[in-house]
Amino acid sequence: MSIARPRGPLFPLIAAGFLALQAVPGAQAQDACTNRGELDTLYCDENRDLVADLPKEAAKLRDPSTLVWAYTPVEDPAVYANIFKPFTDHLEKCVGKRTVYYPVQSNAAEIEAMRSGRLHFAGFSTGPTGFAVNLAGAIPFAAKGLGNEVRGYNLVAVVKASSPYKSLADLKGKKVAHTSPSSNSGNLAPRVLFPDQGLTPDTDYKPLMSGGHDKSVLGVNSGDYDMAAVASDVFDRMVTRGTVKGEDFRILYRSPVFPTSSFAHAHDLKPELAAKLRECFYSFRFTPAMTKEFNGDDRFLPITYQKDWAVVRDVANKSGTPYNRAAYDAESKREAAAAAKRAEEAAKKLAAPKQ
Repeated sequence: MSIARPRGPLFPLIAAGFLALQAVPGAQAQDACTNRGELDTLYCDENRDLVADLPKEAAKLRDPSTLVWAYTPVEDPAVYANIFKPFTDHLEKCVGKRTVYYPVQSNAAEIEAMRSGRLHFAGFSTGPTGFAVNLAGAIPFAAKGLGNEVRGYNLVAVVKASSPYKSLADLKGKKVAHTSPSSNSGNLAPRVLFPDQGLTPDTDYKPLMSGGHDKSVLGVNSGDYDMAAVASDVFDRMVTRGTVKGEDFRILYRSPVFPTSSFAHAHDLKPELAAKLRECFYSFRFTPAMTKEFNGDDRFLPITYQKDWAVVRDVANKSGTPYNRAAYDAESKREAAAAAKRAEEAAKKLAAPKQ
């Protein structure tokens, strides 16, 4: 099938670029819920597995004729349209439903799309997975891996190979890039892990939000930033693709391993459809191009949010940004402001007379 962009209710997400989280029209909190935990009032967690339960009313279960999915905009979303095409084709045949890949432009847009029912399943990056679970009813069920091993990534602090910096403590007062407020490796983990290395964000430097891991790496390469905190898998992919040269950088710090992006479906899909979707994920084997793009991973493997995201939730809580509505709203506003500032600066560059 072609990866045509759907019009209708989903199309405005790209045009808007950023959507604040809105209440779902007509949606009501589940009645007589004995436990919600950190979940939004739209959802219930009576079995205490930290994700939304299936709706109790059969009329609220969904079995759409067309499945729409997206992958985290950790890099330029257009990069993944062709990479994921064989997988999208596989799902269409395996599930037996028309399946459309939709490139979202921000984490907020992706979360809002699932909350409002526009996305039926999606790949969420590590940090925003918690917001997707708590605020959009996402049920993480798969992650990329190799053989029987779910593989992760590290937070890495990268500098130019020619720079004088030898440790994180050398970056005090320098230009340091973070990616976006909700990013695990690009913002939250540095706030928890860097202080033990002699560098405290907001005290020793003011984090500069680049808008993406790839943008941070490119910024270090061009001299816009002295150092950047990024996900190791994104950095490795950029080197593999030839976007940057590995020898042009040095890694000053590498964290313990974090889980990589999760793949999650909406909590209200009919159980038979959700089970079929999982089966089709697990039966797919990556194409050579996908294996190259995703650092040697060759398949999707089962995960649970409760177990596999424990370390990520711990970082979020210790950084003062738990996965609740208040934290999401605050970070989304900062993300929108940063995006607007970048757009303004880009417009000024285009308008500036050429020398």
